[in-house]
Amino acid sequence: MSNLKFNPRNVILLLMILVITALRLFITFNSDALQFANFSSIGAVALFGGAYFKDNLKAFAFPLLSLFLSDFILASTIFKEYSNGFLYEGWYWTYIAFALMVLVGRILLNKINAVTLLGSTLAIVFIHWIVTDFGVWFRNPSYTQDFAGFWLCLERAIPFEIRFLEGTLIYGAVLFGAFEILKFKFPALKLNKLQTQAI
Repeated sequence: MSNLKFNPRNVILLLMILVITALRLFITFNSDALQFANFSSIGAVALFGGAYFKDNLKAFAFPLLSLFLSDFILASTIFKEYSNGFLYEGWYWTYIAFALMVLVGRILLNKINAVTLLGSTLAIVFIHWIVTDFGVWFRNPSYTQDFAGFWLCLERAIPFEIRFLEGTLIYGAVLFGAFEILKFKFPALKLNKLQTQAI
């Protein structure tokens, strides 16, 4: 039963995810619709959730829920022309990539520092690039269904992945930096040894 209770740490983590996701919506609504395509907080949110939520369910559920809510709002409003009536074409590839990105946060960010954060950021950008563009290429008549066609799809995605890298680095610095400062100021947000061993 205790796993269902929110402790102060989990409440702050969830609030931070919601605020940074709201910022994604705010920027998208207040700019040219595709100007910030892929310059997004979702990569940073995936890493953040994977790194700090010690319960597997929360680590995956909260970031995925934030992605779904923001996607649903965007698909119902300014990206309605790209919507398939629910989210957008091939949305499940994005969600598979996103779950894998959370997993990277869980595996690579046991110790959080500049090196592990940069390494995990590069890993998730690679995952995003391969998985989401596999979804773009697969059964798409615009590309030959062979390695050459997939490679062409990957090449065309490079500018978008550079923006995804930039967004992940910037939003990641904000999220991780802010929570580390909060942990320093409010020791109650740190995991104690008992909590670490129970997980």
